[in-house]
Amino acid sequence: MTIAAPTAPGLTADEVADRVQRGLTNDLPPRSGRTTWDIVRANVFTRINFLLMVLFIMVLTTGSIVNALFGFLIIINSGIGIVQELRAKRTLDNLAVVGEGKPTVRRDGIARQLPREEVVLDDLIEIGPGDQVIVDGEVVEASYLEVDESLLTGESDPLLKQPGDEVMSGSFVVAGVGAFRATRVGHDSYAARLTMEASKFSLVKSELQTGINKILRLITWLLVPVGLATIWVQWNQPGVWQSKVLYTAGALVPMVPEGLVLLTSLAFAVGVVRLGQRNVLVQELPAIEGLARVDVVCADKTGTLTENGLRFGECEVLDGDEGEVAEALAQLAAADPRPNASVQALAHALPPSGSSWTVTAMAPFTSAKKWSGMSFDGHGHWVLGAPDVLAGRDSAAAARAEQVGSTGRRVLLLGEVDRPVDDPDAPGDVRPRALVVLEQKVRPEARDTLAFFAAQNVAVKVISGDNATSVGAVTGSLGVETGDVVDARTLPEDDQEFADRVQSAGVFGRVTPQQKRQMVAALQSRGHNVAMTGDGVNDVLAIKDSDLGVAMGSGAAATRSVAQLVLLDDSFATLPHVVAEGRRVIGNIERVANFFLTKTMYSIILALLVALWGLQFPFMPIHISFVGWFTIGIPASILALAPNAERARPGFLQRVMSFSIPSGVVVAVTTFVSYLLIMPPAGSDPSLGRQASTAALLTLMIGGAWVMIATARPYEWWKLLMIALCALAAYLVIFWLPYQVSGWVQAWPFLKRFDPQLDPGNLAMMTTAAWVGLVAVVLVEAIWWVSGRLTGERRHLFGSLGER
Repeated sequence: MTIAAPTAPGLTADEVADRVQRGLTNDLPPRSGRTTWDIVRANVFTRINFLLMVLFIMVLTTGSIVNALFGFLIIINSGIGIVQELRAKRTLDNLAVVGEGKPTVRRDGIARQLPREEVVLDDLIEIGPGDQVIVDGEVVEASYLEVDESLLTGESDPLLKQPGDEVMSGSFVVAGVGAFRATRVGHDSYAARLTMEASKFSLVKSELQTGINKILRLITWLLVPVGLATIWVQWNQPGVWQSKVLYTAGALVPMVPEGLVLLTSLAFAVGVVRLGQRNVLVQELPAIEGLARVDVVCADKTGTLTENGLRFGECEVLDGDEGEVAEALAQLAAADPRPNASVQALAHALPPSGSSWTVTAMAPFTSAKKWSGMSFDGHGHWVLGAPDVLAGRDSAAAARAEQVGSTGRRVLLLGEVDRPVDDPDAPGDVRPRALVVLEQKVRPEARDTLAFFAAQNVAVKVISGDNATSVGAVTGSLGVETGDVVDARTLPEDDQEFADRVQSAGVFGRVTPQQKRQMVAALQSRGHNVAMTGDGVNDVLAIKDSDLGVAMGSGAAATRSVAQLVLLDDSFATLPHVVAEGRRVIGNIERVANFFLTKTMYSIILALLVALWGLQFPFMPIHISFVGWFTIGIPASILALAPNAERARPGFLQRVMSFSIPSGVVVAVTTFVSYLLIMPPAGSDPSLGRQASTAALLTLMIGGAWVMIATARPYEWWKLLMIALCALAAYLVIFWLPYQVSGWVQAWPFLKRFDPQLDPGNLAMMTTAAWVGLVAVVLVEAIWWVSGRLTGERRHLFGSLGER
C-alpha cells in the first residue's frame, strides 16, 4: 500500500455558507441533556406541585393565610430546583466546551480545528490515532487507516478502511491516518440516532434512583385510598366548611413527599457544580453515584501515574554504526504523520541530518502489536517497539532492556528487518540495532493519591502496555504496596484462573487493550465496582465497560467521549476529591430519604387511624408546616449538602425502609394515642380542642425530632448545633408564639388570619403529651439500633457509620 498525500482541498467558504443557509449543519442536542425550558417545566409542572396547588387554593378560600404557608413550598421547591439545575447545566456546558475534542476540518486546502457544531455536510475531516469519528462519512484518503467500531457494532477487531469505505460516527481510529467526507450530520448521523433519547441528567442504571422511584410508587398506592377516606371522614365532621377544608388539608399536605425529589436532584446538581470547580466534567449524572461505590481503581500508568510527555534519555547501540542508527531514528520520527509521545520525544531530540528519506511502506503503532515501522527507499526496513516483542523475551537485547527498565525508564528497541513493514508476516526476523531509553516523569501528586485510596480500602490496579518491570519500578517508587508484578502475556486463558490472578496481583505490564477490558470484567465478576482511568485510545474499551470511566482531559478524543468523568486538568490528585464528592452526595441522599419517608409514613398512618375512628383530624396545615420545618425541611437541607465520607454500599432501599417505615408507624401511633388520651368530649369548649391539638402536636414534634436526631448520626459539633437550634425554634413555636400572636391580634385584629391556632396553656394535656413523646423517643431509638443490625451496620453515636 502506498502512502497517499492529501489531494482534496475540501469545501470552499462559499460552499460552507450555502450549506449553513440550507441547514445542513451538525446541529446536536444540548451538551447537558435538557434545555432551559425543559428544566423549568420539569421543576414546575410536577404531580407534587399540582397536588399542593390544589390544596393551596382550597385553603386560601377559607381566608386563613397562615394555613396556606405550605403553598410557598411550590415556589421554593421549584425555584431551588431550577436555579441549581441551571447552575449545573451552565457548568457542564462551559466545561464541555473546554474538554470537547475538535475535529480537524480541511477547507480551501487548509486544515484547522473547528467546534463540532460548525461541521457541515460534505466537509472533509482529517483523522488519526485516538480521533473519534464525529459524523458519518465516506473515506477519501487512507494511509493504513484502522477504525474500531466495537462501541457501535460489537465487532472486536479494528477494520482496515480504504477510500470509498463508510465510517460511522461513534467509531474511533486506532492506527493510521486519513480523511473522510461527511455524508450524514447532526441528528441524521448513526451515533446521534442511537443516543437521541439519552440525557446527561437522566439517572439510568442508578440503584439510588430506582430505590426512590419504588418509594414514590409505594407512597402513591397508599395515598389514594387513605386520601379518599380522609376526605370522606373530615367532610362528615360537624362544623363550618372552612374548618373541614383546613383539617382535610392538614391531613393531606404532609402525605406528599415534596422535599424528597427536590433534595435528591439538588444534591446531584450541587455535586456537578462542585466537581466542575475542580475542573471535572461530569458527562453522565449517574457517575456521581458510581463515585461513591468504587472499591477498585484500575489506573493506566502513562498519563495517570506518569506525565504524558517523555524525554529522550540515551541511545545504546547494539549493532552497527552509531551515526546510521541515529539517522534512522531521526527519519522514523520525522516521517510519522501522527507521532505518539515516544516518537515526539525522539523527533524533538534527534532532527534528521540530511534530506528526508522516501517512505515506501508504513506500519502504524498499535497497542495490540506494540511496534511500528517504516520502509525507506534505499535505506532498508526499520521497526521500533517493545524489545521483548520484537527480539523475543529470551534475547540478549530483551534482557538488557529489562535491566534498564527496572529503574522505571521506558525502553524501546530499534531494529532492522528483511521485508517491508506492511508485509502480512512482518516484522519477521529482527536484527536488534539499538536500545532507545526514554525518561518519564512521575506525577508529583501520584504518591498521595495512591496513599488516599489505600487508606480508604480502595484497591489500585496499575495496568500498562509498557514492560512489567518498568511499570513495577514506577509504582514501587511511589511507596505503595500493590502486590505481584505480572507480565500480562503470562496470564491464564481460563476465565476463573484469569480472574483469580487479576484479583491477587496489583501491577500488570504488556497489557493489550482487549486484556484491559477482560480485567475490568474479571473484577466485576468478583463483585467489585471498578473505576478505569486512562488517556489513550487503548483504554477506550475498558473505560466503556467499567462502572466508572475516568479520562484525562489531554487524552484521546475517543477516550474522553466514552468516559463518565473527564479530569480536564489531567490531575490524578483530583480523584480523591471526586470520590469524596460522590460519597457526600449518595450518603446524604440516604439521610434525606429517611426523613421524608418517615414523614410520609406517619402522615398516612395517622390519617388512616383518625379516619378509622371517625374523628376530626387534630392538625391544621400550619401545624404540620411547623413540624416539617424543624424536624425535616431545615435539617434535611443542611445534611443533604454536608460532608460525608462513607463509602456507598448496595441495599439503599432496604436500609431506608427498615428504619423509616417502623419509625413512621411509631410516631403516628404515639401521636394518635396522645390525642385519644387528651381529646376533650364532644360539645366541649373550643379552647379545649385547641389545647388538645397543641398537646398532640408536641408528641408529634418530639417523635419527629428524634427521627432527625437519630438519622443525623454520627454527631459532630455542627450537627449538635443544628439540632439545638431546631429544638429551640420548635419550643418557641409551641410555647412562646401563641401568646405573642394573641397579643398582636388584640392590637391589630386583621392579624387573626395569621393565628396559628395553638394554645399550650393546659398543663395536664401538655404533660401527658410529653410523656407519650418520650415513649416515641425510646421506640425510635430502639428501631435505629435494630435496623443497623439488620442491615449489617455498626452504628456509633460518634465516629464512623456504616462499617462492615
